[in-house]
Amino acid sequence: MKLLHKLTEESFAKSAARFMEFVCYFIIGFYVLGTIASFMGHQAFYLHTDKGTFEYTIYTLKNNNSPLPYMAVQMGDDIHVWANEHEPINLTIQIGLSLLYAVHTLPGIAAFWFLGRVFSNIQKGQIFTERNSSCLLYYGFLQFLSAVFVPFIKLLICWLTSLFAPSRISISTGQNMFHMLISSLGFIVAAYIIHYGVHLQDPIDHTE
Repeated sequence: MKLLHKLTEESFAKSAARFMEFVCYFIIGFYVLGTIASFMGHQAFYLHTDKGTFEYTIYTLKNNNSPLPYMAVQMGDDIHVWANEHEPINLTIQIGLSLLYAVHTLPGIAAFWFLGRVFSNIQKGQIFTERNSSCLLYYGFLQFLSAVFVPFIKLLICWLTSLFAPSRISISTGQNMFHMLISSLGFIVAAYIIHYGVHLQDPIDHTE
């Protein structure tokens, strides 16, 4: 009980909120750097050629057997490229790969920015506010979009890229859909609880 009491103290909660705010902005920075690296051609994927399958190849490698550079990003989804014999990897494939990574990270960048604002407000003692309710709602909604719609957008990008490129690209996606869906619904419910608490507190404030 004493440990539980210490964990619920205001000083500990504000310190934890400060740490979580840092984590949110760290994730945002990681996503931004990863997106830049992807557009620079440093995104790993599986390459299938007539010489065999090469794991964790990137667009900028001239030799498929070369080791990966110090900076190479990878999505949670497995991306496979079946190379054409005469033109293995061209610019269209690289654009498709970069779009896949951007679609994967952009909703996360926006979502963690809103979540970071919530932790920032908690540090200031602002807990049951409409601002926190809105930020939690936006975070949950963006996570819901990432779980339900982003996998289909990724599949569409692969189909369009394969349509215009001499090589074929495919993706295995949606593995974390159920986990993200449950998490997003949890944050949406938390947003409703805070919203309800704010409106419940208003009549009390007016009567004091």
